[in-house]
Amino acid sequence: MRVLGIDPGLRNLGWGVIEAEGSRMSHIANGVCQSDSSEDLAKRLLSLHEQLSDVFASFQPDTAAIEQTFVNKDAVGTLKLGQARGVALLVPAQFGVSVGEYAPNKVKKTVVGVGHAAKQQVDHMVKMQLPGVAINGPDAADALAIAICHAHYARGPGFGTGAGMRIKEVRA
Repeated sequence: MRVLGIDPGLRNLGWGVIEAEGSRMSHIANGVCQSDSSEDLAKRLLSLHEQLSDVFASFQPDTAAIEQTFVNKDAVGTLKLGQARGVALLVPAQFGVSVGEYAPNKVKKTVVGVGHAAKQQVDHMVKMQLPGVAINGPDAADALAIAICHAHYARGPGFGTGAGMRIKEVRA
């Protein structure tokens, strides 16, 4: 099963593709889709859409996973993140791919073993689970962690019912 993990963001949208076969996982690719903060919001969202669509076309994942939104104190920032998440959900829908959503603590607990792990710990454990991976920044590391989390729950019993996760079947 080929899994695409997406760490949504308006400036940096991280992505990571892994192959999961049984309990074995291997790294396929990872990167960051970036938007130019000097552009207006609509152009930035279009840019992210085009870049993420290219990732889907290139790597043809069987399933995708995205981190659920957490609300922070900056309402404007949260709204912008929500719009970037919209793009991250739209692209899989256009490719007819189902999307799993995971709470940030669920991803960290699955990958690191601790729900409140630091970014450095997530990065380290992603490298341990995907030997030889060259990670293209913290957003790509988070995306790979999301993909690993999804691969873990996608192959386990009761897939689609795990706490802290929702599966959305999206159709084009």
